[in-house]
Amino acid sequence: MKLNQLSDNPGATKTAKRVGRGPGSGKGKMGGRGIKGQKSRSGVAINGFEGGQMPLYMRLPKRGFNVPNPKKHAVINLGILQKFIDAKKIDAKKDITEDVLVESGLVRRKLDGIRLLAKGELTSKVNLTVTGASKSAVEAVEKAGGSVTLPA
Repeated sequence: MKLNQLSDNPGATKTAKRVGRGPGSGKGKMGGRGIKGQKSRSGVAINGFEGGQMPLYMRLPKRGFNVPNPKKHAVINLGILQKFIDAKKIDAKKDITEDVLVESGLVRRKLDGIRLLAKGELTSKVNLTVTGASKSAVEAVEKAGGSVTLPA
């Protein structure tokens, strides 16, 4: 097979309708845009415009408060942490910091910090240093004989 012999599957591509090419084409003169008006002209983008009526997005009530620049934390669960310790990807005897978690591949990147959550079971004694942790996660680590250090 050569490059000049390659072709697409039948029906996979359609040729574009050429508008404004004479009355015989069926789309001549005004190219299917009708007579006059804003939409007959080029450069028109009126998404959400309802012809002067109050648009839907303005009619609906707004509630609550959106934080303009929220913190995004990378999340790890106790069960996954235990899995990585069992697989010898993380050494439980040494202190486990955020950098260690990134190097092991447990977390791709730190973002605004790493937050520890209590899903799963932790059996190893570990000393963790993370940005945040849920109360139940801290309790589970301390129950296993370890400790969690959070920044002040």
